[in-house]
Parts: sequence; structure tokens; C-alpha cells
Amino acid sequence: MAKTNLHSSPSSRRHFLAMTAAATAVASTSSLFAQQAKAAPFKISLAQWSLHKPLFAKQIDNLDFAKISKEKFGIEGVEYVNQFFKDKAKDEAYLSEMKKRAADFGVTSVLIMIDGEGALGDKDAAKRTTAVENHYKWVEAAKFLGCHSIRVNAQTNAEYEEGKKLAADGLRRLSEYAKPMGINVIVENHGGLSSNGKWLSETIRMTEMANCGTLPDFGNFYEYDRYQGVTDLMPLAKAVSAKSYDFDENGNETKIDFRKMMKIVLDAKYHGWVGIEYEGSKLSPDDGIIATKKLLEKCMDIV
Repeated sequence: MAKTNLHSSPSSRRHFLAMTAAATAVASTSSLFAQQAKAAPFKISLAQWSLHKPLFAKQIDNLDFAKISKEKFGIEGVEYVNQFFKDKAKDEAYLSEMKKRAADFGVTSVLIMIDGEGALGDKDAAKRTTAVENHYKWVEAAKFLGCHSIRVNAQTNAEYEEGKKLAADGLRRLSEYAKPMGINVIVENHGGLSSNGKWLSETIRMTEMANCGTLPDFGNFYEYDRYQGVTDLMPLAKAVSAKSYDFDENGNETKIDFRKMMKIVLDAKYHGWVGIEYEGSKLSPDDGIIATKKLLEKCMDIV
């Protein structure tokens, strides 16, 4: 068999060079994609509560939240708070406008944080049922908007063990309602017994519902060690809230070790949305959001 001589055929040589260039381009692109995937172990979203001051002051409007998130902060995931459209849960025209604006700016609606709808662990059975049913409209709104979850509170007026059973009952019933719609019911450590990581994780497990989980918040643990609390809650997490208050001259949070927290988050094999929730007073809401985003971006190299 005669050997191919690349120098003897210009067309063969051109074909060889073209193939080599294409292979190099594919390899380079694959390498770039691999680097990008490695560099983004989680996605950054914006919790609407970060802007609660200008929202309550009517300086900005709920309908502009997706636009503000994307254009001002470069953030493509939003976490709504029901307080800012409290009477709109069943207003299809309003929800349609929210959905349209998010789509127009390429923003993902991640979840809705629900407050003020009653205690899901109330000792009074009738009040507990009312609280469960009060949340139904928000499950439906979350489904309509394309969210994956509603964040609720495991509020109870009972003591540790009884409170766990009662809260699990309310959460289970709400999760059963949400399950056919593909919506998760997730609980944040948000005061009372829920700020005890052990209590909350045990309560969620007691529901025996796969769509009932947690939203670990870096703050809100009070007397319970915050790092232990996040460790307790991460195995059940379907979202994460990166709470921040204040920053030092190096851009680090003064109360919370973000690298330590994000190591706990990533060690739990969580790679979903991590929501910025700035709650400080020294920086403006805008500057606090920007500072928190920069700090989270510094944590992207954690493995």
C-alpha cells in the first residue's frame, strides 16, 4: 500500500489542516465549558427582602423586581416575598404581568416567600387547618409564575415535641396539596423553634414528604450555632439564603464566615440557587446586595 504524502496533494494537506483546526477548536471549547462549569458550583439569586426598604417606601414597585435584579445587579434568579403583592395571589392579570416581565429579562422566578398566613403548627386544629388552606393560593401562584417552591414558616405555639408533631402535620397537608403541581414546600429557620436546626430537620423528616424541605438561612439561628444549624438543614435543602448584615474593609461579612458556610453548602452536594438576602443598615440596599454578590462570587472556587 502506498503511503499518503501530505506534501504531494494540496487538497489532502488542506483537509488535514482543516481537520486539525476543527479538533483544536472543539477541544478548546470543551475546555472552556469545563472551566465554566467548574467555576460555577452554584447559582446566585436575589431575595426580594433585600430591597424591602425601598419597596415599603414605594420607591420601587414589585413589578419591576425582575428588571432591577437583571439590569442593576446582573442577577438572573429572583425570590419573591408575598408581602409586596399580598392581595394579588389570585389576580391572574397581575401574575401574568410578573411572569411576562421576568421572561422579558431572562430572569428565573425561583420561589415565593410566604408570611402572614397563619401558624402551620398551631395547637388549635381549626386554626392550623385555616393556615394550611391560606397557603393554597400561594402554591397556585408559584406554579403559575414558574417557581419551584414556596417558603413557609414552621410556626407553632406548642413546646418542642408537641410543636414538632403539629408543625409536621400542617406541613404534610400543605405538601400533599402542592405535590401534584410540582411545587416544594420549604421551611426557613425563621424564629421560634424553627431557629433550632435539630428541631426543624426532625420536623421536616417527620412529614415524610419528598417535596417538603428546608431553606437554610445563614442568619436567624440566634442561640443555636449557625454553622451547626446550616449543617443540620442542608441534607433537606431545596434553596439557600445567604443572609448578610455588614462588611469589613476586605469585603468579608462581619458576623458570618461565608467561605465556611458555602463549604457546608457545597459539601452537601447542593448546586442550586443561593439567594442574596441583605438585611444590614450601614450600606444602602443596593450596595449591600452588590457586596454580598461579590462575596458569594469569591466562594465560587470552593471545592
